[in-house]
Amino acid sequence: MVSRRVLGVVLLALLLPAFAFAAGAHDGLNCVGCHSIHAAKGEIIFGLEPNTKAVSPWTKQPFIGVTALCLGCHETVERGGMGIAAVTATHSHPYGVSPDPKVANVPSALLRDGKLECVGCHDPHPSNPNYKYLRVDTAKGGKMGDFCAVCHSAKADPGSPKNMKIFSSMNENAAPASTAPAPAAPAKK
Repeated sequence: MVSRRVLGVVLLALLLPAFAFAAGAHDGLNCVGCHSIHAAKGEIIFGLEPNTKAVSPWTKQPFIGVTALCLGCHETVERGGMGIAAVTATHSHPYGVSPDPKVANVPSALLRDGKLECVGCHDPHPSNPNYKYLRVDTAKGGKMGDFCAVCHSAKADPGSPKNMKIFSSMNENAAPASTAPAPAAPAKK
């Protein structure tokens, strides 16, 4: 006969994942949900195999870097992800792209190697207090226009704040980020 203590441990082990996901978004994850020291599968000590099946509709190439890690969970199963809050490149804000300065003046703090990746708009670490892990406080989604104005200032309301504090837990050695636009790319001849 199984003791109550053993039964309790077994039940806890079975239910713990459900409680972790019940906490919401990334709050139920710890570091090894995305990173692994001894079994790294990609850059930035990814603990999850980067999604190489999802293809960018703009470049026709698989996504790379941090975006490929994010898409390991946040893409449909058919497209190489786990189907968790799946996004679709053609039905959301573009990611994995170099911004066109005619469309957006993206602050350099939001770019990775000159590209707008998922982590340009979202800081996925549980220390982020902002709505949907956005890197700028949107008053729980009530001021999304101010967030969009960070990069799309030409389409912003005249009363939108000019410099918003950008949350970042990803590079603790960096100076505090601001929303100052990145230098414009030189014109192609």
